[in-house]
Amino acid sequence: MDEQNLLRFKEQLEAMKAEINTDVEQTLTEMTSYSGNIPDPNDRASMESDRSFELRIRGRERKLMDKVEEALARIDDGTFGICAGCGCDIAIKRLQARPVAKFCIDCKSRQEQREKEQGR
Repeated sequence: MDEQNLLRFKEQLEAMKAEINTDVEQTLTEMTSYSGNIPDPNDRASMESDRSFELRIRGRERKLMDKVEEALARIDDGTFGICAGCGCDIAIKRLQARPVAKFCIDCKSRQEQREKEQGR
């Protein structure tokens, strides 16, 4: 992969990382700023449901952040864009759609098929 593409992907990954960090900071601010007592049980249940949903989203973003960090490390060590399964190049279009991809489309499809067969 040429340097221009690597730079573009690095910028995209850094932007993803910054966006996730901003979302996390906003969530922390919102959750720590509200300390009022909600007397209505329905309102309290609704607020708890919203908090639970927000925390699930942040958990997913934490996993994405780990993948972003791994992709940035692969850029630094020169293995970005190389399939971890077969060692072939990952298509640019796949990386544009999913810059954290570690596998080419064929290896990822086989992995998903195995997981489906095993019932995961």
